[in-house]
Amino acid sequence: MKIEHIGIATPKIEDALAFWRDALGLTVVHTEEVAEQGVRVAMLPVGEPRVELLEPTHAGSPVAKFLEKRGAGIHHIAVRVDDIRASLARLKRQGARLIDEEPRVGAEGCLVAFVHPSASGGVLLELVEHAHGSQQAVNGEKKS
Repeated sequence: MKIEHIGIATPKIEDALAFWRDALGLTVVHTEEVAEQGVRVAMLPVGEPRVELLEPTHAGSPVAKFLEKRGAGIHHIAVRVDDIRASLARLKRQGARLIDEEPRVGAEGCLVAFVHPSASGGVLLELVEHAHGSQQAVNGEKKS
């Protein structure tokens, strides 16, 4: 397992980029709207892991609700797994509370699933399995 990214909720990606891109000098390697999750994302590598800025696209999205409740800040930590279904099954057998019992498609075509913060010491955990045959998510080569 490796840390894939740290998700940071922000009301406006452009405002957050003033720090992450402009002040720190990180490069945006990918942007995308993930309609199913109600977010727009921007990915900025920091070594191998990335910072994922999350901007809600509508008031009912989970990120919008997070911002209302907690304000801008760390939303989740994502770890890369080789087999997301096997990882979910193992967590379920161990009694972990899952938000997603089945993976869904996330940013860059990866399969993703969330583990409830009550299972991981108060941290929302995202499991990420890269699309087979696609290195764009690993290398950050594609910008949309």
